[in-house]
Parts: sequence; C-alpha cells; structure tokens
Amino acid sequence: MNHIIEEIKEEEVTDKRPLLFGLGFGILFGFLLHKGGATKYDVIVGQLLLTDFTVLQIMLSAVVTGMIGIYFMKSMGWIQLSLKKGSVGKNVLGALIFGVGFAILGYCPGTIAGAIGNGYLDAIVGGLAGIVLGTWIFAVMYPQLKDGILKKGDFGDITLPRLLKVNDWVVVVPVVVLIVLFLFWIESAY
Repeated sequence: MNHIIEEIKEEEVTDKRPLLFGLGFGILFGFLLHKGGATKYDVIVGQLLLTDFTVLQIMLSAVVTGMIGIYFMKSMGWIQLSLKKGSVGKNVLGALIFGVGFAILGYCPGTIAGAIGNGYLDAIVGGLAGIVLGTWIFAVMYPQLKDGILKKGDFGDITLPRLLKVNDWVVVVPVVVLIVLFLFWIESAY
C-alpha cells in the first residue's frame, strides 16, 4: 500500500502539465491585459479616479468567464474545488497591503506583471522590488500574524451555494447576469 502511495506522490511531483498550463494561461492573461490597456499607468489611475472603467470591465469579464468555466468543469467532474479558509482579518490585511502597493505605484499584481512584460521601467524597478520586499516582509511577519489578525473573524471555506444550500448554478447564473447587466450599464453610461 505504501508503495502505491509513494508512486502516486512521485507521479504528482513529476507531472509538470499543471505548471505549464498555469504559465501559458498567465502569459495569455498578461497579453490580454496589455491589449485591453490595463497595463498603462494612466488607465489604472483613471480607474482609481472613476473616470476610466477599463480595468473594472476587464476584471468583471474575467470573473464571469472564470466563474462559468470553473463551475462548468466542476459540474462535469473534471475538477474539484479546494477552497482555502477565509477570515475578516485576512481580507483586511490583504486589502491594506494591496491598497498601499496600488496607491504608491498605480498597479495591481496582475497589471504590474503585464507592465513588467511590456518593459515599463516603473513596474520593473518599483513593482518588482515592491513585490519581493512585500512578500519578504509578510513571510517574516507570518508567524506572528497567523494566530493573531489572520484568525480574526474566521468564516471557514464557505461559498454562497454552500451557505444557501443550493446547487452552484442557482448562484452562478444570477451573479453572471447581474455582472453582465452592470457591464452593459457601465458601457452605456460612460
């Protein structure tokens, strides 16, 4: 029995396809961010000033596409969701780190990767340094944070369908419809 388990673990480690798929989709996502204009500083600042909704439109389109794709693959039995536990503390701390980086440099993690790919000097120097420094600071502070603020307001690995005790599609379809209507409204209003 142990031999079979070791063989499975070895097979999982040597299977690099998920990493290659991730890399491929990451490159495609970065390319699409660039084509959509979301790697430009002026577009990001326009979003923050509520004068340019390009980034919001791209991200909401990605949410709709991802939501439909993930729940379709789940319903077909192709994937299983492995949810991470969440908490209010994790969301607040993550939002603060994200917000500080966003306010200082004008890029979010996805757009900064795209901007680095475009060769933008501010993203390469400030963004890459910020990502490395921020990751290092969080890693150093993690032992103190994990039993403190990160546990505050723990809500587990709950999803809306689980909370409402309904089929996934009962939540996915209305959310997709609302997002699509909101996207049409943004397009017509601005």
